[in-house]
Amino acid sequence: MTDLWRTGLETLWTRTARNRVQSDRAIPSKVDVAIIGGGFTGMTAARELLGAGYSVAVLEAGKIGAGASGMNAGFVVPNFAKADPVAVRAKLGEERGNALLRLVGDGANAVFRAIEEDGISCDARQTGWLNPAYGAAGAEMLQKRAALWRDLGRPVSFIGADEVREQTGMDIYSGALLDAEGGTIHPLDYLRGLALGVQRRGGTVHEDQCVDGVAKDDGRWRLALRSGASLSANKVLLCTNAFTMGAASRMGRSAVPLRVYQIATTPTDPTIVQRIAPDARPVGDTRQNLFTYRLDRDNRLISGGMAIVPFGAFARLGTSVAERLSTELHLPQAVSPEIVWTGTAAMTPDFLPRLYQFGEGWFGGIGCNGRGIAMTAQLGRVLARAAMGEAIDKLPIPLRPLRPLPFHRFTPIVASAALLQARLKDRFAK
Repeated sequence: MTDLWRTGLETLWTRTARNRVQSDRAIPSKVDVAIIGGGFTGMTAARELLGAGYSVAVLEAGKIGAGASGMNAGFVVPNFAKADPVAVRAKLGEERGNALLRLVGDGANAVFRAIEEDGISCDARQTGWLNPAYGAAGAEMLQKRAALWRDLGRPVSFIGADEVREQTGMDIYSGALLDAEGGTIHPLDYLRGLALGVQRRGGTVHEDQCVDGVAKDDGRWRLALRSGASLSANKVLLCTNAFTMGAASRMGRSAVPLRVYQIATTPTDPTIVQRIAPDARPVGDTRQNLFTYRLDRDNRLISGGMAIVPFGAFARLGTSVAERLSTELHLPQAVSPEIVWTGTAAMTPDFLPRLYQFGEGWFGGIGCNGRGIAMTAQLGRVLARAAMGEAIDKLPIPLRPLRPLPFHRFTPIVASAALLQARLKDRFAK
């Protein structure tokens, strides 16, 4: 356990995964599209391109699932973490805003469709997602937000405090937004299932192939790999989230990396499960220091949090998140973490996804902002459309100029200060 808490390399998902992927050894000399990054975004883009008849190679710097796609909590949530329809339209205008809203709103359905189409075994449960309101102001905000999503044709409703209590066993909430299309998955099995689907369609998937450089060579893109190999491609897609190594450096520095710690407890008693999750709905509330939980197939409670002080955070967060679960859910016995792991979320300054263009036929996408499963499915599809030649100004995610954040290396300090401020706000929210 000591090694686990120190490194964070093992997760609940690596312990319980059922799907396995065999990395392709031979790197093709040339393809139509090279995809840098083997997470949800890259695999979804590859799947779309292969279905349209393009040849594709996916290049992953580490192991499949070693980044955010294999480190998250498995929530499938088809909306924004920090923005609502009004804010999106104000930022992008009515037409472009509605296009992005429709894209995001279909994110969960896109995930569950892919799972069904490819027969991916990943504990998929589309039971809905519950967003409880902490305080009267939060309830009023969620009522308005639910109405806005319903105006877009989505099955989103607002439920009262009594029904929230029935769904969570908690009496601190003033109501909740219920999104019927949300749910949960085993994220590593889902990712590996996507990779297997890419291989079945004729694409190749390569682990331990960091791309150090991309340059034009006789009208095509030449990718230089750290292993010494190279690959020629007509188009390139950069799907690397918050990573800043090699070719990912410029895009990774355009977002704020947030270190998130996740825990899974030992299996929960069925009577408690019936009290806190009778319909197996994942929960994430409106507090600044939000409280989340869900159950896995063995009824382990999964939750997470962030650390104000990063030093020693791995062991400390494991204990504090478990204590918070016990307190918030009124558990008869204190729970302890069976396993703790950590990953990085990429947050854009305006909390909206964005596309970048690095050259003719070379595109990147980033900015899932805490909605990394549903949003990455859609981001991958939009990047595939860009690679297939669709007009950039017609895509639902706007193209932005690439501007790395100043003093990017210090953004974790800013994030820590924001977390401290958030916790102080929560004290007065009720």
